[in-house]
Amino acid sequence: MNFKSILVGIDYELIQGEIDVEINKINYDSRKINQLDVFVCVKGYATDGHNYINKALENGAKVIVVQDKVDIENKEVTIIKCEDTRKALALLGANYYDNPSSKMKIIGITGTNGKTTTAFMIKNILEANNKKVGLIGTIANYIGSEKIHTERTTPESLELQELFSDMVNRGVEYCVMEVSSHSLELDRVYGVKFEVGIFTNLTRDHLDFHKTFENYYKAKFKLFERAGIKIVNIDDNYGRQVIEDLENLKGKEVYTFSVNSNSDFKVFDEEMGSREIKFKLKLKKEEQFILNIPGEYNIYNALGAIIACYKLDIPEVAIKNGIESVVVLGRCERVAKEYNLPYEIIIDYAHTPDGLENILKTAKAFTKGKLISVFGCGGDRDKVKRPQMGKISTDIADISIITSDNPRSEEPAEIIKDIKAGVNKENYIIIGNRKEAIKKAITIADKDDVIVIAGKGHETYQILKDETIHFDEREVVKEILDSVNKS
Repeated sequence: MNFKSILVGIDYELIQGEIDVEINKINYDSRKINQLDVFVCVKGYATDGHNYINKALENGAKVIVVQDKVDIENKEVTIIKCEDTRKALALLGANYYDNPSSKMKIIGITGTNGKTTTAFMIKNILEANNKKVGLIGTIANYIGSEKIHTERTTPESLELQELFSDMVNRGVEYCVMEVSSHSLELDRVYGVKFEVGIFTNLTRDHLDFHKTFENYYKAKFKLFERAGIKIVNIDDNYGRQVIEDLENLKGKEVYTFSVNSNSDFKVFDEEMGSREIKFKLKLKKEEQFILNIPGEYNIYNALGAIIACYKLDIPEVAIKNGIESVVVLGRCERVAKEYNLPYEIIIDYAHTPDGLENILKTAKAFTKGKLISVFGCGGDRDKVKRPQMGKISTDIADISIITSDNPRSEEPAEIIKDIKAGVNKENYIIIGNRKEAIKKAITIADKDDVIVIAGKGHETYQILKDETIHFDEREVVKEILDSVNKS
């Protein structure tokens, strides 16, 4: 491929060499550079790609893309300078893969909670209308029914464009994306045009990265600067802020949804059951929807999905069927049903104060006996939410078992100490080992009790100080139940 052909739309200064040269691939990791590759020097938070130029040259780099001044002895190497190499990487990747995102309808979902559930609802609706769908998100990436492992919610821009290209080559018409605040702030989705942008909510999370709530909000808002159809939850304070800020954008097509406020799409006639929710919504006419996932917060997730698909002209029958049949791994997921237990076990990804409160209140509503909460907090993350989550769990649950989550580089005991600081009741037990904590919950559960194991949801691993171990809570629960039944 000719390097000049992938510079379209990029502002750059040619420092040395020629742009009319043949190149092989693009990379931002010097270790992966091969002969005739382009090395893009990206400034990260832990390292700076400019420090690895010599390594890239040793491996055969033909072109170096920089944003700092550099001096390279080999004058046959092409050097171009851009103001921001993160943005340059995104555009180079898009051009290299022939702008695949423009060949699909991209639906982006942002917010603190609900992104995954909303994304799976949209995928299910579109597939109910016989569309081929790609999904990019927290649990995994999908091309149709094929599941592809993912390391982060939104891949780096280069890998993202490659994934888009794979989707296009395999006939994907719609791509549903969870768009994280990190990906927006770090320009992983720079240059991607979204057919639809959905705002779910904004609560405390990722302040270890963004530092302030204002920065967190501004990162999320970037999605709506790039989206055609904008769909916003205005029962959320920051959703109302999105609407205000959208007034300054031209060419806007904005739709609001709510349960409690006046909006373009407001739910009515809710029927909240312990196993399902029924609600009505006016589309072309009044429609009743059945959702087999409990919790009022899931109505909000459903609303974002329903309105997005409605505005994309998906038939109402497919929308209703898709919503009714959706299942989302690790989101209010009932497990061990085959054991016919006299109590229930629920696994949920809730790892923020708002998320934990939502799942515990939802479970509390259908708990006839005791509600037992098993939870912890991640290490190397925002510490302020730890005591908040301690208070929430002990206030709502009858018994809280405080344990470890993904401690990462921190001492689990110190994280638990931070959680305990918010507790003002005596209805808790501390068990640092997560498997033992789950076992304790199971051994103390009686008839009509509900156990909520919160924090990890779909994850199948636990990140410790010096290793990542396999830890799938579905397997852990099964192993414990098998051992308990044998003993």
